[in-house]
Formats: sequence, structure tokens, C-alpha cells
Amino acid sequence: MKIQWYPGHIAKAERALKEQLKRVDVVLEVRDARIPLATYHPQMPSWVGGKARVLVINRIDMITPRAREAWETWFEAQGETAYFTNAEHGQGVDAVADAVQNAGVQLNKRRFDRGMLPRPVRAVVMGFPNVGKSALINRLLGRRVVDSARRAGVTKSLRWIRISDEIELLDAPGVIPTRINNQENALKLAICEDIGEAAYDNQVVAAAMVDLLQGLEAADDTLISLSGFKSRYKLDAASSNGEDYLHEVAKDRYKGDVERTARQMLNDFRTGVLGQLTLELPPARSDS
Repeated sequence: MKIQWYPGHIAKAERALKEQLKRVDVVLEVRDARIPLATYHPQMPSWVGGKARVLVINRIDMITPRAREAWETWFEAQGETAYFTNAEHGQGVDAVADAVQNAGVQLNKRRFDRGMLPRPVRAVVMGFPNVGKSALINRLLGRRVVDSARRAGVTKSLRWIRISDEIELLDAPGVIPTRINNQENALKLAICEDIGEAAYDNQVVAAAMVDLLQGLEAADDTLISLSGFKSRYKLDAASSNGEDYLHEVAKDRYKGDVERTARQMLNDFRTGVLGQLTLELPPARSDS
């Protein structure tokens, strides 16, 4: 299965975004805590250029505290300051606001030194679809202003929003590479619903999810546990490969309906019913 997804609204919005980036001072790059490497956009460095950048790792409620600590350590080793958030409930958002505010202070200090008047800092929230950008904006604003939902492609156009006298924020649709060359990353994006459902086969993705998690648990069972599968479906996921497991669960619980089982299994992962599960380990741990 080849997973590719690049809908027309994203192509259109990306062209408009490149124009607006000329006005931007700070880029808030949002990634998914379950797949912080797969949700890195290869064009991000060229988009950021010399602008200030705030790296936000969202959905920390979906991974274990130990996994978060491992990622914090890894990002620090890369010389990165990462802000870990649960934007849906506001956790960690104040620190992100402070980082943007500080960028504004630095901006206006430079303007003052050049004899220019201060102005609000202009920030843009960027990242793959469904990583929680709109939820983050709503939390930064302190009220629901932009639509937020747990699926890809909710935001379809660009919009400037004033957060305060000091900050203006550009809400942008999710950006995604024109082609996803790394199909393992594409699979992770599909599992996390960070790309549209039209791009993949639910049965293939659900089976691959089981195989992927089995491999991660074998690599480090202190960060990954498949116990949620057994408690949810009353079958041990470690006892078979992903495809066989999918069919076993279908036979046991859904009268052999494999498609219904695949959809349910993916939904259970996405809503946290199967526990706090990351789909990536920091590279040093997984030897990648």
C-alpha cells in the first residue's frame, strides 16, 4: 500500500501561507507527541529562515510520562527547546505564550535600537493536519475562536487573529509534503489520523499498527505496553502478527467484520482507549 495525501485546499493554502510568512516574526511549529519525528515537515527550516521558532510537542496526554521524559532528553541533546503541551486542556500552553511574548520583546528591542516604534509580534501556528494547532490557538486566546476537531483538514483557509496588544496570530491549515517519501512515516500519520482517511486502507493500517507497537514494545517495554489491547479485546496482541490479530479480534467480537474491527481498533488508539502509546522512540533508543 502506497500512502499519499495532498488535497487541493492544502496546496492552495500553502501558496497563500508563503506570502504571509513575509509578515511573520515567530513560527510556532506544532508536532504530534506520539510521532514527533514523522510530523516534522522537511520544508520547515526554509519557512522559518531567520525568524524565531517555538517548537511545540502537543498531545502529551497520549503518551506516558516516561516517554515524554525520553523525548525531552532527546530534544535537549539536539540543542532544541521543546514545549510539551496538551492544548485541549491547556497544559503547558502558558509557557508557549511566554516564549512568543519573549520573542516580541526581542523584536521590539531591535526596532527601538533602529529608532522604530514598537508593534505586536506576528506569529504563525504551523504543522501537519490534526496535530492540535486550532486547539492551541483557542487556548492562547482563552476562548474558542477557531474550529477544532480530531480529524485532518478542519482548517481550510488562513486567518489573522489578535490575541492581545502584544501578539497577532495567523491560523493556517495543516501543511504536508507534496509527496511522502518515507512510507513508514506515512503509516504513522495514518494511524494518528494526521492525514485524510481517503489516503489509506483501514485494515492495512490497523494491522500495521499492531506490528509497529509490538516492535516498539520489544525495543523498550518501559516506554511501550500493549496491555491495553488485551484488556480491551481479551486477546494477547503479542501472540500473533498484526493481520492475524485483526482477524482474531474480528472473529471474536465483531462477527468476522474485519473492516469494522479495523476502524474500531484505530479509533480506540486515537481516543486513548488502548492506553498511552507512542509510535516512535527517540532515535538513540530505537537505534535508528
